Formats: sequence, structure tokens, C-alpha cells
Amino acid sequence: MTQPPNQQPVSSQPRPGQMTAVMRAVAASGPKVLRIGMVHRGRVVEERIIKQRGHVTVGPSEKNVFVVAAPNITSSFRLFEIVGSDYCLNFTEGMSGRVALPTGISDLAALKGQAKKGAQGAYQIRLTEDSRGKVVLGDTTFLFQFVAPPPVQPKPQLPVAVTRGTSSIDWGTTIIAAFSFLLHFLAIGSLYSDWLDPVIDDEVNVASLIDSMKSLPPPPPVEDKPDDKPADTKDAAAPQKEAAKANNKAPEKSAGAMSAKQAAALTHDLDQLEMATLGALTSAGPATAGVLKAGEVATSALDQAAASSAGVGAGGGDLKIGSSGGALRPGQVGGGLGSIGATTVGGGGTGTTKAVSGPKGNASVGGANVSGGNVSNAARTVAGMRAGFRACYQRGLNENPDAAGSIGLTIRVGPGGEVLSVSAKQTGTISPAVVACVQARAKSAQFSPPDGGSAVVMVPVTFVKQ
Repeated sequence: MTQPPNQQPVSSQPRPGQMTAVMRAVAASGPKVLRIGMVHRGRVVEERIIKQRGHVTVGPSEKNVFVVAAPNITSSFRLFEIVGSDYCLNFTEGMSGRVALPTGISDLAALKGQAKKGAQGAYQIRLTEDSRGKVVLGDTTFLFQFVAPPPVQPKPQLPVAVTRGTSSIDWGTTIIAAFSFLLHFLAIGSLYSDWLDPVIDDEVNVASLIDSMKSLPPPPPVEDKPDDKPADTKDAAAPQKEAAKANNKAPEKSAGAMSAKQAAALTHDLDQLEMATLGALTSAGPATAGVLKAGEVATSALDQAAASSAGVGAGGGDLKIGSSGGALRPGQVGGGLGSIGATTVGGGGTGTTKAVSGPKGNASVGGANVSGGNVSNAARTVAGMRAGFRACYQRGLNENPDAAGSIGLTIRVGPGGEVLSVSAKQTGTISPAVVACVQARAKSAQFSPPDGGSAVVMVPVTFVKQ
């Protein structure tokens, strides 16, 4: 059978690619090394040349040469293994791909019959320096081939002029450059200096100034303006000023007389209102001394006093104190001082008086323990809180007469001496309202700025009922 004209015979071996032909043409200085590229979902993500011949492992562990997550792959799988002096390809049932061997290009599935089992239980095929191919593990594909090792990079060396020292310096060029810099600096310095400015003779300048002042014309004479105001203007304005002063003084005198009268009436009304407040207090309410002290008794007690029958009457004119609407009379039975805390015996106007006073509390403040920085006025500031702590405890006694115990305060002081936070640890039967009141009083304190920028003040407070 004759071959058709203009037709080349088909070779059984595939034609090598351009890169393969170039790599084969390079003179190898030693055994070829393995070049591997990792492709993930169509993108080349990594490429390596294994310069030191050794095992190439893949798997999810970071100790492997290529980190890849593939099914049926343990933590470390030797994809390329050194056996003797040659590389061997290991593959399992879940892998696919093609390999170019001296016998031709074959699929991995077709090579299982002639492959042998390795130490890892995988199929093993020996590779030559002309072998190349690809291995697919799930979404990752490994492309490999054997290439000539890259040339060894020479060590960086210093220039010859540096290694020879100062013996090779071009002194001619160096001297010219030095003189050039010197001339440029002198030119710039002369521009900014004043030694080129002309000399000024002070005596000549002063003499010329005096001559010019002598030649000036004399100033014009000052004209005196006539006095247009008539002489009797002052006398005419005097009666008007005296009348205005008299009008200004008259209201002051009348205002003084009216203010004294109003002050007397207001004092009388306030005295009556105070006695009516005393009459509104009973043994069931708070102590009289607590009502009269500002801020130590809740305002509900005063509201109850105003709503009682001993409140302000509806009489006309001045304040009328008493349950009957009449004026308050000391000792009068039925709404006056005689009925305050008294019990009537046999219907008479007098009776036995029973004094009622609520429990009183005392607050003792221990020494201030300062930590974290020095606060100069810590002891004085903590001692000033004692009255406020006692007032808080007194409020608690009005609600619970059996309240007693102690509170440990932890006060955090800021850089400016201000109180940043207050925490409290209570023991005993102290109510939460008393604890909140004590914390609010401690938070309103002002210390001296701490030396260290901040400080913590520990204050023990003990409440005892008297």
C-alpha cells in the first residue's frame, strides 16, 4: 500500500510541547528536579520546584508541602515518593489523571494493573526524568514534570571601588568638586550677609534731619471758640435737679415704712404656721426634730400635716390656724397647743401630756484606707460625710426601727479628685434605700487630686440605734 503524496507519516509518539522542547534543550548540570503546579477550580494557585529531592506530601495538615482538602485523603499522603534514586507516583482509587511514560500516555485507571501496592496501600508507578502528567484530587489538580535545576545564584559582592579602599580615589575630580561646593557656598553667603551694604554715617543723617526741620513752616495759630451757652443756664437747671432728688427720696422713705409693716405681719404668720405644724404631728408620725430639719424626713410627712384638721383655716384676712378656722390661742382646747399630744380626762380642758420621740441612729465612720495613690484630704473628706450618713440611717429608722448593721464603701477617685464610682457591701438589716442614700452621699464628695493619677478609698461605716 502506497502512502498518499504530501502527507507526513503519523508517529505513534505524541509531539512534545514547546516548553518541553526548551527544557530538553537546556544542558542539565545534574539530575532533573520535580516541578509541580497546583490548580484549584481552573486557577493556578501555587507552583513549586522541588530543588532538594525528597517526598512531596499533600493533605489538610500545614506540615505538608501542598495543603489541600480532598476526600479520602489522610492528614499526610505521599503523592510523590523517593524510592531509591527515582521518583514514584502514588495514587488511590479516588484519584484520576494521565501520565506520560516511556511506554506512552496512559490513564491512571489503566495503570492499576501494572502498578504495585506501596506502604500506604496506594498504587505506585516509577517515573523517569521524561515523565509528566496530571493527578486530580476532587477540585484540585496537580500538574508535574521534570526540569533542569535552576542555576545557583552567586553571592552578592561589593563594588571593586569599595573593596580596593582609598587607593583608587580620583583625587583630581574630588578636589574640583570640593572647590565647586566652596564657591557656591560663598556666593550664597554673600547674598544673605550685610557686609556689602553701604555704610551709613549717623552724624550726616542727623544733621540733614535738623536742617529739614528748620525749613518747615510754623504751625497755624489756635483759634479760641466763643462760649455759646448763656450764663443763666446753670441757675435754671438747678431747681430741676433738686426737684428730681426730692422725687427719688420720697419713694425710698415710703418703701421703708411699708417693708417694716409687711415684715412684722409675715413674721406673725410664720409663727402661727410653725405652731400649726407642731399640732399636726402625732405619735404615729416621725419625730418633731426630724420634720424641722431640712432633708432628713420625706416630704410626705409635711403633706400629711398640711392635709390634717390642724392645717390652715379658711378665715379671711391673716392666716387663721386651727381646726375650727379661728385664730390660734395657746392653751385653748380643740386645735391649739393644749391639744398637742394631750389626752382629755373627764371632758376637761387639761390632761396629761405624753412625749413621743422616734428612735435615733448614730453613724460611726472608720479610718479611710487609701490605695493606688496618695490623697491628701482623704481623712477630712470622709469625716465630713458622717452627717450625711447619719441622715440616711435616720430615714431608714423611720421606716424600720430595728434597722442596724454596717456598710463597707469602696470609692474610686479620678485624676481630678472626682468620685468615679462607689460600691457598697452591707451587713445586718440595713435597707437598700439606706445603702443607695449612702452611695449617693459618697459619690458627691470631692477629694484632692491623687498623686498617682487615681486612688481607691475604703471607708467602713457602722450604724447603731440609740
